[in-house]
Amino acid sequence: MFVCYVDSSDLTNGYLETTIDWIPGIKEIRLRDIPSFIRTTDSDDIMLDFVRSECKRARRASAIILNTFDTLEHDVLEAFSSILPPVYSIGPLNLLVKSVDDKELNAIESNLWKEESECVEWLNTKEPNSVVYVNFGSITVMTSEQLVEFAWGLGNSNKSFLWVIRPDLVAGENAVLPPEFVEQTKNRGLLASWCSQEQVLNHPAIGGFLTHSGWNSTLESVCAGVPMICWPFFAEQQTNCRFSCKEWEIGLEIEDVKRDKIESLVKELMDGEKGKEMKEKALQWKELAKSAAFGPYGTSFLNLDNMVREVLLGKNFINQF
Repeated sequence: MFVCYVDSSDLTNGYLETTIDWIPGIKEIRLRDIPSFIRTTDSDDIMLDFVRSECKRARRASAIILNTFDTLEHDVLEAFSSILPPVYSIGPLNLLVKSVDDKELNAIESNLWKEESECVEWLNTKEPNSVVYVNFGSITVMTSEQLVEFAWGLGNSNKSFLWVIRPDLVAGENAVLPPEFVEQTKNRGLLASWCSQEQVLNHPAIGGFLTHSGWNSTLESVCAGVPMICWPFFAEQQTNCRFSCKEWEIGLEIEDVKRDKIESLVKELMDGEKGKEMKEKALQWKELAKSAAFGPYGTSFLNLDNMVREVLLGKNFINQF
């Protein structure tokens, strides 16, 4: 397991920009792109201890199941296969369940908040590829100052937007937007407390996704063919952001939460040449995700079948004797 201890004095002198080129399956990555619980300044960090123990347990597993697909993370999966038990990539799970004709299975949802159906109704009134969808996930928090900067960045871009703002989005206080912003954007913006994200991302009106780069959100955006603006918060989100922007070429990273930066990135995403290239790439990844998840020859579809036969049924057969 790779662990990097960083002296706290190094955090502000550019040390996090150091490029690492020896991690199996990853050509090169900045130290700042490593998950936050790995590049720690505390050798007794509770999350680091947890990851260590899970890595040890993983070596004793009968199989490792991952919610990804071979084409998306080929090099990483190859590296895993050399150090772990049999690894089965069976994602994207949100597409894989659609390939199974089971109403009860397809009814399973993972939302932590109540959805608002008005979001889709509002999107139905918008032109194709005209709306920026903004959602920072279920647990990411920000400061009130960052909330205001994001708001005016969106407002000054003059683009339509659907922004999901949880009641607890701002740390320690209510998420309150400037009244002037609400008034200025009332005819082209919709604020919601939650929505059916997969349904929203697949709506033709959505042209881009401003996201915290959580894995579920990243994978759902890939499946929908929607390019992203990435603002990673913690955990593995920095790594997801790096892959979105550098490997898959479907993301733009927010490095500084300032309104002019947000405005510029939104305009580039929706209207710029880079945005058009990202959209083309995103649509290509969408097709590859579908090809992986659906039978009879999709790689994830076959991996699931192999996992059941080789691990679950095989083990049960042996235990009968």
